[in-house]
Amino acid sequence: MPLEPRVAKIVKLMNALDRRPPAASMAERRAASAALARRGGFLVMPKGPAPASQEDHSVPVEGGQITVRLYLPHRSRRPPLHVFLHGGGWCVGTLDERDPRCRTIASGAACAVASVDYRLAPEHTYPTAPEDCYAALLWLVEHADDLGFDAGRISVSGESAGANLAAALCLMARDRSGPAIRHQWLDVPAVDLTMSQPSVRSVPDGHLLDLDAIVEFRECYLGDLDRMTEPYASPLLAGDLSGLPPAWIMSCEFDKLRDDGIAYARALEEAGVPVQSQVLAGHVHPSFAFTRLVPSARAYERQAIAALARALHA
Repeated sequence: MPLEPRVAKIVKLMNALDRRPPAASMAERRAASAALARRGGFLVMPKGPAPASQEDHSVPVEGGQITVRLYLPHRSRRPPLHVFLHGGGWCVGTLDERDPRCRTIASGAACAVASVDYRLAPEHTYPTAPEDCYAALLWLVEHADDLGFDAGRISVSGESAGANLAAALCLMARDRSGPAIRHQWLDVPAVDLTMSQPSVRSVPDGHLLDLDAIVEFRECYLGDLDRMTEPYASPLLAGDLSGLPPAWIMSCEFDKLRDDGIAYARALEEAGVPVQSQVLAGHVHPSFAFTRLVPSARAYERQAIAALARALHA
């Protein structure tokens, strides 16, 4: 089917507004992204309900510290924990940009949400980001009593590069006998950094994630391209996917990463992992963020949050 009419209007507008110089550095793009977040971004997401509390915590990681922003919901004593990992090609993105979505998740699923500000590439190449996420998970579990949530009920999610990290985090927790994770929610995941899935080239440019951007982000993130097949870089290529948490996976029809999500859902199912997956027809890579403007994107988010709530509160 063609693009949804409202999605098509957003794509046309955002393509027209993209006046970034071709040679802009990642640092410059990061600054521009942060500035947009401070001004309300593209106003595509509602602000979300105010949580009962919201606090930034400094978390020690190998070679430094990162920030984890914790949202606690109203009317919930010792709620379960949801770990959220923002997207941005492992190179851009801020906690503020996904503040609206974290508020919405905390309220809708009656859970604590921990948004992890993992270190970004190219300054910090792979495997810094997944190791930061795993260190944050361990810190959260260790401090659960003081922070006020139940470390016995944990889920993770992410978008795009964040979904890559969420999938890697599940693998790391399994491989290292770490905290039990009962649900993974992956929106438009990038899980094959060899870029071998057919949609990478069959979906045309112009749908808010072009091929040159994917290549650039991958090179900045990995540093050494010989590592692209490692399981924590490309979870789809892990030799063993058994024993992972049940998965909720969403892909979009007009997204070059569409087949990454489809292939990962299939691979998890073959490994005996329960999976709920879908492809949003007429949608593009960042459609998960269009919840203010596109009713079908808003409906999808409600479905995903309902599935999260069922997993955490069962």
